[in-house]
Amino acid sequence: MSKFGELKRLQPRETWPNEARDFTPWIAEHIEELGAALGMEFELIKREAAVGSFSLDILATEVGSNRFVVVENQLTETDHDHLGKLLTYASGYDAGVVIWIAHSIREEHRQALEWLNQRTDENTEFFAVLVEVLQIDDSRPAYNFKAVVYPNDWKKSTSKTSAAQTTERSERYREYFQRLIDELREKHQFTNARKGQPQSWYSFSTGVSGILLGMCFALNNKARVEIYLNLAEQEQNKELFDFLFSEKDQIEAEYGDTLTWERLDERKSSRISLYRDGSIEADTESLEELMHWSVKHLIKMKKIMIPRIKQLI
Repeated sequence: MSKFGELKRLQPRETWPNEARDFTPWIAEHIEELGAALGMEFELIKREAAVGSFSLDILATEVGSNRFVVVENQLTETDHDHLGKLLTYASGYDAGVVIWIAHSIREEHRQALEWLNQRTDENTEFFAVLVEVLQIDDSRPAYNFKAVVYPNDWKKSTSKTSAAQTTERSERYREYFQRLIDELREKHQFTNARKGQPQSWYSFSTGVSGILLGMCFALNNKARVEIYLNLAEQEQNKELFDFLFSEKDQIEAEYGDTLTWERLDERKSSRISLYRDGSIEADTESLEELMHWSVKHLIKMKKIMIPRIKQLI
């Protein structure tokens, strides 16, 4: 019979002695892993983001929906003080994803977050997450994010008072992007995202902050896949675009298609796209074909563009 090691749960303060100096920076560095544990993709915006005279531990964005994500973390058991701060920060940034990370969750706080999930619309989601530090015998410790409170999508989608009641068109968007996300995640390990949104676009993380891949239903019955350059400064985006454009012939030869190069001088960001005919109003067979086209070109664009971008970032 195989011999098993002893699984031990370590006290978080053995790994992070100080909440502000050690734990919050660590969470910020592992924001993508936190998103993956919740079936989303997060990008860090800022640590210690100001909300009046208070400071939010972590402000991020959910890549797929562009919603603000607020994270309040503590190394102790949850308490009323942090619950009040969490709600203050969520309202201050009109957050769509609200996350409370702690060593343990008191039952009354679990009930409070579950109540909020039932009472708010489907565009606002509350999570309570335990952070566990695990060790087998004398191995190196490992961490685990464990969600213990999360939204009940069925309850929200059937709520008569929901502010996010969708039109038939927006529901078609949600269904299309749900299929696209599932295909990319399950067959290609392209994304950790799990939830389609009732909107005409969806963006995916590339592993490079400020650089996104996306699929969009554009004007005039056109659809596109794109790489979106959205670094903090306009000058950075234009310099990066110009670098890629200088390799246009080589990139397009490698890509096997003619791309649309959109510097967008009047905007902060720039994008490089591939267009084709496509409408969310198309029949099921046409949307299925468009979905497979989108998968193919999102994967190809990431493979060709991201290594070049990493040369400069």
